[in-house]
Amino acid sequence: MGVAIRTAGGDDRERVVRLLDEAFQDDPVSSWVFPGTEYRRATHHRLMAAFTDATLADGRVDLVEDGSACALWMSVPAEDPGHGEADGGEDEFVELRRAVDPDNERVELIGRLTAGIHPQGRAHEYLWMIGVAPGRQGEGLGTALIGSVLDRCDHEGRAAYLEASSERSVRLYRRLGFELTGEPLRLPDGPLMYPMWREPRASGAQS
Repeated sequence: MGVAIRTAGGDDRERVVRLLDEAFQDDPVSSWVFPGTEYRRATHHRLMAAFTDATLADGRVDLVEDGSACALWMSVPAEDPGHGEADGGEDEFVELRRAVDPDNERVELIGRLTAGIHPQGRAHEYLWMIGVAPGRQGEGLGTALIGSVLDRCDHEGRAAYLEASSERSVRLYRRLGFELTGEPLRLPDGPLMYPMWREPRASGAQS
């Protein structure tokens, strides 16, 4: 049986935020940004809300119909990786930190560091985040969410990009056609992030 996927809208915001908050509580990068279990439980959801709002506004959130998994995608044009000044001319990373956790410089730093390694010069689909409910992991939901977009990328001859937050996820993304690009990003006193790029598969571009 296939996985029913739809595009999330504003009415799904709280569901998506809650799902991402739960899915990433034990993620190495989230644990670095918000060290300490209690601190993370109290604060992490605000960063997930900021990411969700940005994607609902400028990208697309794919949601499994029963709310068990979601993926945040941004279409990045060739001339602009999507980072820099926010509306009004203020640095978007400063604005993010102020909105999420003003005393936590890592909220700002994670944005700057990932922006610094983001490929430029080619249009691509950017998988910003993908979250699966803790009790539903291992059922293929994440693969189904990603696969639906990669099929379209292949048909349109479009590349895709992501940053993997663990070696385990690197192995998963390799199976989907992604390859490591450049050196891993080492967060200061923290884990590695692995930039991965996927060229469109020629067979998918054929009609």
